Amino acid sequence: MAVYVHWPFCARICPYCDFNVVRARGNADRAAGLATAILADLAAQADLIGTRQAASIFFGGGTPSLMDPADVAAVIAAVRRLFPAGGPVEVTLEANPTDAEADRFAAFAAAGVNRLSMGVQALDDARLAFLGRNHSAAEARRAVAMAARAFPRLSIDLIHALPGQSVADWRAALGQALDLGFEHVSPYQLTVAQGTAFARAVGRGDWAPPDEDLSAALYEATQETLGAAGFDAYEVSNHARDVAARSTHNLHVWRGGDYLGVGPGAHGRLTRDGTRTATVAHRKIDAYVAGVAAGTPWAESAALNAVEAAEERVLLGLRTVEGVPLSVLDALPAAARPLAEMVEEGFLTVVEGRLIATAAGRPLLDAVTARLLTA
Repeated sequence: MAVYVHWPFCARICPYCDFNVVRARGNADRAAGLATAILADLAAQADLIGTRQAASIFFGGGTPSLMDPADVAAVIAAVRRLFPAGGPVEVTLEANPTDAEADRFAAFAAAGVNRLSMGVQALDDARLAFLGRNHSAAEARRAVAMAARAFPRLSIDLIHALPGQSVADWRAALGQALDLGFEHVSPYQLTVAQGTAFARAVGRGDWAPPDEDLSAALYEATQETLGAAGFDAYEVSNHARDVAARSTHNLHVWRGGDYLGVGPGAHGRLTRDGTRTATVAHRKIDAYVAGVAAGTPWAESAALNAVEAAEERVLLGLRTVEGVPLSVLDALPAAARPLAEMVEEGFLTVVEGRLIATAAGRPLLDAVTARLLTA
């Protein structure tokens, strides 16, 4: 079982972000109370679900690098005690590359974090300003260098499909990033999510995202540039230098493994007595803390039926190069016709009993899975 810890506090709310986040300023007492509640939640859920082994721990957010390293150490120790693993455990923490947060990297490493996922997003100050980031390109370069010394594993995030960005611009940006020396990169296309500041700006006509043709060209440029540099696209938006550099935590989730979610708004998937249950913690910090104290941390808890579980497995698994076992579709008999059509059209293939999206299908994966699952 993987463990996901959601830390919602951010120094600044980015205009593209639709995650469950709040400003950190003025919330020191709430942060301390939340850390205590997360520890209590872990203990209570361990009593509920019984003996499990921790496959990985992932601190996401929000900005977990704003956490007190002592709280990070306490959570890691609690997971190791409650869910003792049979071997090494990948412990990832998401971080922003400000100088202030980079100064804490050694403390996080000492706390037990062995993989850092850094939100670099861009290496151009004008692009960073547009994205609302609170760090400069120089800070990002310094932070990556410090992280490479502090952690055995390092991943960075980058965003493309920005206004006015050409394919040549993006190739150049990737080239600059590759000089930094990380082993894993997650290049994401900028998404204009409903309810965000960017959605309002686009609605006002302040700027427009690239059209489908340019978006496709940027995606292809990503594959070509990173592939030529030795990065394997093992998932639609994740590239690793080798198998060892792949994210253990994310692969566990994409493969349909169980994961425990703690923290405000955290999602989980737990199998008990043969039934897979989807859980969602209370989104508001105070509601989550109160819910943990009352023994009711989840705002939602629902058993997935066979069809729902299969649909979720397909949606996640087809994002990876390994795909999903073809037997998963046994619960989706109506998918047989569109499956045969899309294999014929070259968007999907079946290899050794596994359904896999082809190079032609991966850029169109949302449409491919929609067609497969809505038959």
